[in-house]
Amino acid sequence: MRTEFTEEQLLDPATARSNKILRTCVHCGFCTATCPTYQVLGDELDSPRGRIYLIKDMLENNRAPDPDTVKHVDRCLSCLACMSTCPSGVHYMHLVDHAREYIEQNYKRRWDDRVLRWVLSKILPYPMRFRWALAGAKLGRPFAKLMPDARLRAMLEMAPKKIPPVSRNDDPQTFAPKAKKKMRVALMTGCAQKALNTDINDATIRLLTRLGCEVVVAEGAGCCGALTHHMGKTSESHSAAGANIKAWMKHVNGDGLDAVVISTSGCGTTIKDYGHMFEGTDLASDAKTIAGLAMDVSEVLMKLEMPTLPEQSMTVAYHAACSLQHGQQIKTFPKALLRNAGFDVVEPADSHLCCGSAGTYNLMQPAISKQLKDWKVRTLEAKNPDVIAAGNIGCMMQIGSAASVPIVHTVELLDWATGGPLPPAFERDASAPQVPILR
Repeated sequence: MRTEFTEEQLLDPATARSNKILRTCVHCGFCTATCPTYQVLGDELDSPRGRIYLIKDMLENNRAPDPDTVKHVDRCLSCLACMSTCPSGVHYMHLVDHAREYIEQNYKRRWDDRVLRWVLSKILPYPMRFRWALAGAKLGRPFAKLMPDARLRAMLEMAPKKIPPVSRNDDPQTFAPKAKKKMRVALMTGCAQKALNTDINDATIRLLTRLGCEVVVAEGAGCCGALTHHMGKTSESHSAAGANIKAWMKHVNGDGLDAVVISTSGCGTTIKDYGHMFEGTDLASDAKTIAGLAMDVSEVLMKLEMPTLPEQSMTVAYHAACSLQHGQQIKTFPKALLRNAGFDVVEPADSHLCCGSAGTYNLMQPAISKQLKDWKVRTLEAKNPDVIAAGNIGCMMQIGSAASVPIVHTVELLDWATGGPLPPAFERDASAPQVPILR
């Protein structure tokens, strides 16, 4: 793609990066075949190619964003399926992130949009605030249908029936390995996950220590910054990310770390991009170090060589989170781990398509999100699974709100298979199949 940025514009590192990305695009349109919003809406401007044209025009002319451009950029899930498909290697993620930052700085949204985005940015990244918000939403849930704004209805309907108690495993501390020590890792405990589902971190700690990991929960680490990053709120996202970098680097420079383990793939995609986010800043070197240590829990488990277990009579439908299969290009590890643990693993049709969660997308674009959720649940349940497994809390909440079978994190099944407790999701679901505890 030909671009006409001025020399002055290219002095800005973000613009120079976007210029390189734009010049990589050859207009082939392969991305339209795998873009979820294009599949749902059928509008060229709701495809990556269409958004690329809009972003190019906006940035190149250095103009204030118009409502139409903002609408189509807002509708992007950032699922990054286009990056898996693109034969030219267009780094769409960095381009759309720059566009969102530019829009945040140069476009005045309607008052209700501003309020909603402010509320989400001030609540979701903070576990205790989020817990209080969920408690309030739980009380208001019976009145959700009376809400005139679909986004408010989506926020009320998001509240789980039961809010789990705080897990003290998420407090700063170190867990000793239960077997011969193989690795020393820091666990990213997250933010929303600590409020919505404490079973995931608990299972991850049990599994890693059982396999020979010393697990550190670092003091000062919190939200990865993804939620505000994808809203274009750069100062807030960099503040959260910077706190993580400093917290983990204390351990890197102390007793050392072999990995920063992440059990929420949406966080993993962002943390692995810290090197780019902090390029040219005082934290650039440390950010690059942390990005290099960041690993999805499935990557670490493959290194630890989990034992192969006997075949079990349970069918697991594996949902591949977009942030894992497209953002991190991890496509086979979770399935291989589940199969080695004795599970029968099946995949839905169109497994590359997003479930519609996408961070805060299901709250800000509820109509499109619901269509994608219904599509995903239909294809998963068509496989007649006993349970659905995923590697991202957002996907689990989204699919779990409509699925008729339990949904658990991949590590919960692997923990169970190697001697851990029954995943609590089974106990909470009266319709769940009565299956034996695996050993």
